[in-house]
This record gives sequence, structure tokens and C-alpha cells, in this order.
Amino acid sequence: MQDLKGRLARLLIQKSYKEGDFTLTSGRKSDYYFDCKQTALHPEGAYLLGRLFLHLLHNEPVDAVAGMTLGADPLVTAVSLASYLACEGTLPDPAPAAPWPACIIRKQSKGHGTNQYLEGLANLPAGCRVALLEDVVTTGGTLVTSIQRVQDAGFTVSVVATVLDREEGGREHLERSGFSLKALFTRNELKALGLA
Repeated sequence: MQDLKGRLARLLIQKSYKEGDFTLTSGRKSDYYFDCKQTALHPEGAYLLGRLFLHLLHNEPVDAVAGMTLGADPLVTAVSLASYLACEGTLPDPAPAAPWPACIIRKQSKGHGTNQYLEGLANLPAGCRVALLEDVVTTGGTLVTSIQRVQDAGFTVSVVATVLDREEGGREHLERSGFSLKALFTRNELKALGLA
């Protein structure tokens, strides 16, 4: 797995990590920007993210994966596919008991039809345990909203995981809400592996 993590870090540095002067979604200023979608939408990036998240979550109680659109869309798809391939024996990774379906959380309700916040509900068993995925965590505000929407739909959030923890209060915000955060990388880890 360490080899896969190094490959992913190098790809993230190449495609998703930029240093400079940026304003983040939270309104905070930062000396770097992390756009994970550039890597998650790359074939090798999706493959690596799917496998590494599958490995990160393999000891957690998970029946499905979900994430807030748009940043988590390719993440939940990659992890769902990796879980299927592991169950089929195509990937050498630890396989879950059954493949994990994916669910996408809307920022606003659909506004028509069923007026729902979650897409993919037909694939999620009633009351299932959901791993909530995010591309980058800064303050944790988006994740707290996502958790609430998943719980309001009748599911349990069993674990929260991200590609990058910016270590700027998000982990602590989640802990105050009763959740812990698992991260593939912090900034220092990403730079150390990605620039090696």
C-alpha cells in the first residue's frame, strides 16, 4: 500500500496541489490550494484513490459510501468500484462483505420530483452504515452538513474520511460533533511523499 500511496501523492502534487495566494470556500486565506478533482478524474488517480480508501476503511463498519457533490462524486464512484472489484477477487485488497454502493449528497434539494438531497438511494439498504468521503477538509462545515443529510435520510454515518486534512480545525469540529476523521494525507505527508 505504501507504494500506491507514494504514486498517489506524486500524482496529487502534479495535478492537484498549487502554492500561491488563495481564498478557500471557507473564506480563509491560504498559501496553497488543493483541487483533488484533477487527480480523482484521472484514470490512475481514480484507481489509486479507490484502492487506498478501500484499504483505509476495510476495518470500519461500512455498507455504503457517500459524499457531497461535486468534490466527492469521483471519490465515491472510485471506492464503490474498488469494493466491487475486491469482492470479485480482481483486486488484491481486503474485500468487504459485499460491494459498497455509492450515494451523492446534493448541496440543495432537487427542487422537483422527490425533492431529495441524496442520489442513489435505491442502492442503499435501509438503515445502512455509511462512510462519508471528502476530498479536502478545512473547517469541517461541509462534512457536518453532509452528516446531517445522511442521518435525516435514515442512515448511520460510521466513519468520515478525506484525501487531505488541511489541519485547520476540521478534525476538531468533527470531534465536537461526535465523529473522528481518517485522512490519507496531511499537507506535510503529501509533500514529503509527493516530492520524494
